[in-house]
Amino acid sequence: MARPRELLALVLDGSREAGTPGAADARRLVADHLRTLDYTVEERPFSFFPSSLNALPMFGAGLGWLTLIQIPLITVAGAPAWAALAAWVVGLAALAILVRGTALGWSSLGGGVREDANLIATRGNAPVRRWIVAHLDTKAQGQSMAGRVVGVVVAALALLTLSVLAVARLWGPLEGDMVAYAAVLALIACGLAARGALRGTSQGARDNGSGLLAALVAAEAAPAAGVGILITGAEEFGLVGSRIFAREFGPQLVGVEVINLDTIDDQGVLYVVSHDATGGRWSASVAGALAGVAPAITERRQPLWAYVDSRPLSQTGAAALTVARLDWGTLRRMHTPRDTPAGMAFVTAEAVGRLVAGPI
Repeated sequence: MARPRELLALVLDGSREAGTPGAADARRLVADHLRTLDYTVEERPFSFFPSSLNALPMFGAGLGWLTLIQIPLITVAGAPAWAALAAWVVGLAALAILVRGTALGWSSLGGGVREDANLIATRGNAPVRRWIVAHLDTKAQGQSMAGRVVGVVVAALALLTLSVLAVARLWGPLEGDMVAYAAVLALIACGLAARGALRGTSQGARDNGSGLLAALVAAEAAPAAGVGILITGAEEFGLVGSRIFAREFGPQLVGVEVINLDTIDDQGVLYVVSHDATGGRWSASVAGALAGVAPAITERRQPLWAYVDSRPLSQTGAAALTVARLDWGTLRRMHTPRDTPAGMAFVTAEAVGRLVAGPI
């Protein structure tokens, strides 16, 4: 029987972008391994639109057009005083609906459909009281997760500045540095957002080979019943697998514990991330159980720039958390071809996997 590290080496041998043969091969390896551990493994296929990743470039393009519309409405004396604010509110609302719909896969936008799947593994007949979750898929984009963080900050500043200018225009036309500042911020945000499209492939050693290893270690260390393993698909395309699992199994998840393992590097702060009061009450116990795994452990609510599989599961009534360890160097590798096993010992991932399978 292969051990988790040996299986991980096989999985990391290629990329695992959702809906590709590489992802299907990796899923088969993981399913076969879980069966050798006496798990009953069910593969639940689903369809998704890969065009969901067009949401970020679409936002950048939309912000650029809205800025071009705003500049004359803000600066030209002949424009109605209310026009800039009305155009900004209506345009921003329409853009938000379009971007959200694209991100959630409401339309294929001509991009076709892909097939992927979740793996659901259980042992025994007892109800699952704790789900250990990790996503299998990877992606490579024109910018890293660090670039995405910078892009979110710049976009937020651009939106805030343009909103202030639209309101200020009610008292008269504006000109000068503030308008130029807003235009430059919007231009930078557009450029960063455009780099969010798929580009190349990634082995995904940190995101999420590390989380997958932790889940496999947990599967090996878990008691004979009561702990389930959920390996989600298409996480990188808008948490598709997790959202489908939450929809299909929602009533069975009320009051259940969920620990999502996503990007557990050997450097940086170990984060225990919650989404609501239910998860927040449990996070202190999980952080305590993980004490000693890393020099620093931090409990926090989910940041705006990071969406993880525990979020849709928390909306079912489960006590759902994500455990991750990373720093800025990790963020600079994530979602790029540079996310390779080089420099990774996977020590933290193994330690976390053993601990989350036990009593907490």
